[in-house]
Amino acid sequence: MHLGVLTSGGDAPGMNAAIRAVVRAGIFNSCRVTGIRRGLLGLMAGEAQPMDLGSVADIIYRGGTILHTGRSPDFQNGQGLPSALEAVRALGLDGLVVIGGDGSARAALKLAQAGVRVVAIPATIDNDVPGSDDSIGFDTAVNTIAGSVDRVRDTATALERGFVIEVMGRDSGHLALAAGVATGAESILIPEFPTSMDLVCQRLKRGLERNKLHSIIIVAEGVAPAQVVADQVKEKSGMELRVTVLGYVQRGGSPTAADRILASRLGEHAVEVLLAARHGIFIGTRGNQTVECDLEQVARARKEIDQAMFRLAHVLSI
Repeated sequence: MHLGVLTSGGDAPGMNAAIRAVVRAGIFNSCRVTGIRRGLLGLMAGEAQPMDLGSVADIIYRGGTILHTGRSPDFQNGQGLPSALEAVRALGLDGLVVIGGDGSARAALKLAQAGVRVVAIPATIDNDVPGSDDSIGFDTAVNTIAGSVDRVRDTATALERGFVIEVMGRDSGHLALAAGVATGAESILIPEFPTSMDLVCQRLKRGLERNKLHSIIIVAEGVAPAQVVADQVKEKSGMELRVTVLGYVQRGGSPTAADRILASRLGEHAVEVLLAARHGIFIGTRGNQTVECDLEQVARARKEIDQAMFRLAHVLSI
């Protein structure tokens, strides 16, 4: 069997560990494995390279993706699908593993509906792909944010100031919520649950009244830019907050052990599914178990915020 593997969308720490797992599990089962470069863009252009044990040596600890990645509007609007299908035929692929986020799951569904044997696994720091509790890269990103916030808190305490820290999450607040709970933020602003600036100001004032030396507000980028939040707080309360935008530092870095293990499990399971002549499947986790879901259901759904976690954040920020 000839398997292909690609990484698509935004990069996430642990993608390399997933590539390694697909390649090694494939070779272990006497498969030939080809890596598709630059995600869907590369697939449409037929950019491929043979993968062997040596090509994935010493990559389990590296961030990013050795296959590179990219977004493709042409594929999403359907114009690039014929080119992708022609490339699959020309390469002689019997199955394809797509590693990426929710957009990649939708792209994988289009390929599956066109007759390509596809399995998708979640890799995104946003952790917003339905059908899985965990996504490759999420744990690493949360830890990166937590480390950054801890450093900012040292300065916030020394200067006796409040800070607004902007994290990634254009349409999803999973990352901001987890990071906010992990760092003890006073307020967590996410797209799914709008929070009034009046409430944010009330929490800040309560902290001042009990002589708290600092305050941390975590805001997902999809809510508003951090500077806008700081300006609104100043307008309503007179309190001046400093701003830190973490940006792309959240995507990089060596993956945590948890993400390496998750990527290894999902990548190996993807090969098992293709060897069993099954496809159109999404592989994720539920509890501590690897589970399979219908790719179409995953691609058409939306992952909801954990309301118990959001309530916990509210309770602990008193």
